[in-house]
Amino acid sequence: MPHSHACTAPHHHVDDAAAFIAVVQRVCAERGLRLTPIRANVLRLIAEAGKPVKAYELLDWVREGKGVGADAPPTVYRALDFLMANGFVHKLASVNSFVACHHPSSHQHSVPFLICNSCHNAVELEDSEIVRLLDARARALGFKPQAQTLEVHGLCANCAG
Repeated sequence: MPHSHACTAPHHHVDDAAAFIAVVQRVCAERGLRLTPIRANVLRLIAEAGKPVKAYELLDWVREGKGVGADAPPTVYRALDFLMANGFVHKLASVNSFVACHHPSSHQHSVPFLICNSCHNAVELEDSEIVRLLDARARALGFKPQAQTLEVHGLCANCAG
């Protein structure tokens, strides 16, 4: 699904965590999904962080009382599973962290990420051409892709400068 904005700014989607949560709440209502208080809390914590967050950090924050939610690890992981399955957050496998999606109203999708090794910001590089090319190359080799994860590590413009 094309968008009018270029998803290339590290803080593009976390400027307003409350607005982000409101969009997710609307999307859940439209899709008949249940955004429980625990799921909403985990999503809020990720959105407010503005950078990749590890599951154990989320668990610590829930335990510290940063909002509603059970503090058992399976509960946080189930919330993360729901949020990933519905395209509201992405998992960065190489750093075992989670980030809020730039456009939570779209369905789950593949996007490349640029991850800064210095400041740890992750940029969701919305580029359907890269996704299409990887899919086409895989299929040309007889491979049937089911998911894509592309994470490029380096230095962001701020850290490189």
